[in-house]
Amino acid sequence: MESIRAASAWIRHGLGWLPEWVQAVLLLAFAITVAILIHRLLARITDRIFSRNEFARKLVPRIRGPIRLALIILAVALVAPTTPLTGPQIRLIGHSLLVAFIVLVGWSLVRAVELGAALYLRRYRLDVEDNLLARKHFTQVRILRRAVDTLIIVLTASAALMTFDGVRQYGVSLFASAGAAGLVVGLAAQPVLSNLIAGIQLAITQPIRIEDAVIVEGEYGTIEEITATYVVVRLWDLRRLIVPLKYFIDTPFQNWTREGAAILGTVMLYLDYRAPIPAIRRKLGEIAKASPNWDHRVVGLQVTDAKDQVIELRALVSARNSPRAFDLRCEVREKLIAFLQAEHPEALPRQRVEFAGGDDAGRSGYPAMQAAAE
Repeated sequence: MESIRAASAWIRHGLGWLPEWVQAVLLLAFAITVAILIHRLLARITDRIFSRNEFARKLVPRIRGPIRLALIILAVALVAPTTPLTGPQIRLIGHSLLVAFIVLVGWSLVRAVELGAALYLRRYRLDVEDNLLARKHFTQVRILRRAVDTLIIVLTASAALMTFDGVRQYGVSLFASAGAAGLVVGLAAQPVLSNLIAGIQLAITQPIRIEDAVIVEGEYGTIEEITATYVVVRLWDLRRLIVPLKYFIDTPFQNWTREGAAILGTVMLYLDYRAPIPAIRRKLGEIAKASPNWDHRVVGLQVTDAKDQVIELRALVSARNSPRAFDLRCEVREKLIAFLQAEHPEALPRQRVEFAGGDDAGRSGYPAMQAAAE
């Protein structure tokens, strides 16, 4: 770098016959050209050095632009004192270069975190039946990556602002005073901080994960996206429910795939007391075995209640995931109803009428009322 400064001084001496602003432009152009040439040389060297390291091999192209700008900033900072610029102009250029360098460092860190997260998640797949482990890691990495990105952006912005004397003094005086201004700032930042902390809690405890089947606010859906401040729930009819992160910490909700994607589905039937329970149970087994949605784990039929007019039957079947369970429930319900209509119509629910009059009235009216009721 000292050689660059020496070459700049030598070039300025040779260009002494030109106006000062032309000398300044030519010297800065010389610095930028040298920085670009050094960047190209370093790019070739790093490609050979990191050819066997996958992370470094993919990181270098992503930060090649920031590295080029960093070298240009460094070269201009070295050459600027040798130009015929005035002291205030040199200080302005130096301050601008410092701010640009801080932004470049933050930008490079964000790109590095993004690449590291992508390489880590590449070993997991969400498009498989048993994706519990993949959903766990996807949720943790995405939440933590957004938290780290937010922290890097805040630190970068703070470092850049602290280079300005006026802003630094204002910030010190603001935080030093324990008055109403500090209270207002604290209250305004509370929702942001609470959501950030809630995101870290979700990443660690994981009450929800990407692609979890949940019931939120009475709506069934799947977790589509978890950002730094809110969660996107894809509802069954393709609507999107936007819920703050803090909601899943403070409010009870249902998670159907907390420990696994497999789920049990229920079908409730209300039938007459003459319903043939063993025949319905056998038919349920036949329907489940013939269905591609059944996972061959659970199938059963139970009488769960006996009301004054009907009995309550619960058909229980299992599936590999909640969408298949929903389709299987609809299929079982439809085919059991068709089976009862075709082979056991007496099992369908009906109302019975009892007359409180005399025997003659009862005998004369009963056939017509029975026919009307049936």
